[in-house]
Amino acid sequence: MATYTNSSLVAYKKLSPNHSGQRTHAIDRISPHCIVGQCTAEGLGDWFAKSSTQASSNYGIDKDGRVGMYVEEKNRSWCTSSNANDQRAITIECASDTTHPYAMRDAVYQTLIKLCVDICKRYGKKKLLWFADKTKSLNYTPASDEMVITVHRWFANKSCPGDWLYSRLGDLAAKVTAQLGGSGTGSTAGTATPATGTNKNFPEGPFTVTVLIDDLNIRKSAGIGDNLTGKYTGKGVFTITEVRNGWGKLKSGAGWIYLENASYVSIGKQVSPQKEEAKTEEPKEEVKTASGLQATEFKNLSEAEAVKKIGPLATADQKKSGILASITAAQFILESGYGKSELAQNANNCFGMKKSLSGNTWAGSSWDGKSIYTKKTQEQNTDGSYVTITADFRKYPCVEDSIADHSAYLLGAMNGKAQRYAGLKGCTDYKKAAQLIKDGGYATSLTYVQNLCSIIERWNLTQYDVKEEAAAPAPAKEETKTETPATLTDGWYRVRLAWDNPGSQKGAFKVFENARVCVEQNPGYSVFDDNGNVVYPIRTSNVPYKVRVKIDDLNIRTGAGVNHKTTGEYTKKGVFTIVEEARGPVDSKGTVGLWGRLKSGAGWICLAFSAYTEKA
Repeated sequence: MATYTNSSLVAYKKLSPNHSGQRTHAIDRISPHCIVGQCTAEGLGDWFAKSSTQASSNYGIDKDGRVGMYVEEKNRSWCTSSNANDQRAITIECASDTTHPYAMRDAVYQTLIKLCVDICKRYGKKKLLWFADKTKSLNYTPASDEMVITVHRWFANKSCPGDWLYSRLGDLAAKVTAQLGGSGTGSTAGTATPATGTNKNFPEGPFTVTVLIDDLNIRKSAGIGDNLTGKYTGKGVFTITEVRNGWGKLKSGAGWIYLENASYVSIGKQVSPQKEEAKTEEPKEEVKTASGLQATEFKNLSEAEAVKKIGPLATADQKKSGILASITAAQFILESGYGKSELAQNANNCFGMKKSLSGNTWAGSSWDGKSIYTKKTQEQNTDGSYVTITADFRKYPCVEDSIADHSAYLLGAMNGKAQRYAGLKGCTDYKKAAQLIKDGGYATSLTYVQNLCSIIERWNLTQYDVKEEAAAPAPAKEETKTETPATLTDGWYRVRLAWDNPGSQKGAFKVFENARVCVEQNPGYSVFDDNGNVVYPIRTSNVPYKVRVKIDDLNIRTGAGVNHKTTGEYTKKGVFTIVEEARGPVDSKGTVGLWGRLKSGAGWICLAFSAYTEKA
């Protein structure tokens, strides 16, 4: 039986319950990840300590380069969405920025090198290999003195470990191998330049480059921005006629491509301007020409930027289908990884819609009945285990068609003579709607409902739900509450962020109870009478008072709003005293809500969400 040890570099240890027990395969892989956050070792440990997280890693490297251990090396962590990979890989989460390209601090990268050296030494490895190719890596049988790098994006619809680290994996392999005393660079990616991860020196133009990946974006100008052409180069040899800030202009006139990432492009030799190329430089289109949004537009967006595009699309669909926009948006985000999944990028399929769904056909389908994209996918069994299958998925000309077909399916799919998702149309409770979708058999994941609701609450997706205004339902039975208007008017109850911000208005209601319900669905909003007075919620300035925190990880911030830094501490569940109130942004979209300053002096907490806090 294999002998397993743990790293002596560990500075903090908090073991997670999220693992599968002892490995069934010897360790011969290392899988580095990006955390998507500049966290501490303790913060990551607290996150992995929750059984509801359903994830873990063997190690984590925090923002200051400290190593935390969360799953002992003898045990299989839950990290790469692949049982087979996790059984043989040491998984390492690394603190990173929260937006593309998910850059890491130098202290993190240097510690990653040290940790990889330490792991390799303890298991008798002399080389750390990086092939920059999924098929080759997963089919390669390492020699007894070799370790192979694998990445999360090969097993799931994720960008992990982020382009910043991905472009440096050749450099990581080379530096680790050098410190181990092994021969070679450690990288076998086949680039024409040294495997340092970055191309810096370019020949005087024109010169050739070899594109190593299928989906290198062509842009209208030299730089990242809203300038995608919607086309890729494909793999092959191309001629560059001009270089500007690391970007190269294609001879064909199709646009510009990024040259500095050595994992994407290898630099060739200078060519004579008259010399003909071996390959016609006509980039392939991602999808057939069509009006509408292409999923490629999501590729370089941050999560927050993607949500701003997805939300209005879901709102437009709700007006046609009657399915809550928050549910549609959450499914879009979950199924497509914010529009960045392989299926979304290559087929505009943002919901994982297969060619055939339980033998169903339905009215109003926007699919042409023949365009497909074939890929491998994982499905979860009832016992929690996973199985990998190869399936045909629908391919659409645009994202809007994907959304429309998804909604048409939910409304028209049958289970025998009964509607599979009966009750979904017109449902105004996103939690109930999510359960209806799961109960109808839409997804095999055991945590599907929880995942949808978490996304809705994280991004406040209910703001995109279509709200009924004047034609409101009959008021609910009056209750003996103190939080009702002191004086009811004959006018309208308007729901806004602020009276002087009419553009934020969610609705105007004749019945107060309907306005109150609208506010409850939109944290940070208030009900105003015709004179601009706040009539709900009525908040007194009589501080101090006590609040009960319902969750374990409510952030404490240095000021009233998400625009203020976190202190790195959480409140945990319990009762706390508020000594000052203030209003400030509660999400990345600028939605304003109530914040409270803690009596202890630790900082401010958000009081805008009933799911997080309540009056004690």
